[in-house]
Amino acid sequence: MGLELYLDLLSQPCRTVYIFAKKNNIPFEFKHVELFKGQHYREEFGKVNILKKVPALKDGVFTLAESTAILLYLSRKYNTPDHWYPSDIQKRARVDEYLSWHHTNIRANAPKTLWIKVLIPLFTGQKLPPEKLQEVMDELAISLKQFEEKFLQDKPFIVGSEISLADLVAIVELMQPIGVGCDIFEDRPKLSEWRNRVEEAVGKELFQEAHEIILNIKELSNLQIDPQLKEHLAPVLRKMMK
Repeated sequence: MGLELYLDLLSQPCRTVYIFAKKNNIPFEFKHVELFKGQHYREEFGKVNILKKVPALKDGVFTLAESTAILLYLSRKYNTPDHWYPSDIQKRARVDEYLSWHHTNIRANAPKTLWIKVLIPLFTGQKLPPEKLQEVMDELAISLKQFEEKFLQDKPFIVGSEISLADLVAIVELMQPIGVGCDIFEDRPKLSEWRNRVEEAVGKELFQEAHEIILNIKELSNLQIDPQLKEHLAPVLRKMMK
């Protein structure tokens, strides 16, 4: 039984795992778990990940949840090039530092643009006032400034001269606003140049393939949402709409 990756490329962490595995020629079976159809709540998927979230990995009888854990598992098992997660203790610490910061900063803000502009209207039939989006964009601007000054500085990539897992995790998250028409790279030349370097390092064709869904997200406007998913997300959506 080979490696299975349970993914929905609408999800940023899933795209990160997908790109990393593809770029490093890791053989795997793509198991599509359609979030909008509520497939992650089904009993069958619960046997792979009791947390009912994607991405998830199954390698024989071994299962693993959480994107960072999956990325590190793949890098170690398949002995991927050192630059992804450097053996040098200080360079590795820089990757760890970014991954620790990412979740309460870039990841805490960038995805909200998608919820406000597309998903909340799709789930509820109601649009949020422009002030809500501006509030999120202001918070994201703070995170982007910190990202440039603390992590990127004047280096080609976060750790130095080569791409790492930190760059991949960051760029995939920052594509969520792009998909809904919020060009966060405009008027940020340093950030824009870094994005181009990351896309080149990954390979533009693979990068575009992984982001095809998010870059065409508005086509989901007529999608039928699973009723159980709507019920599950209702408290979260009500909180965001306040």
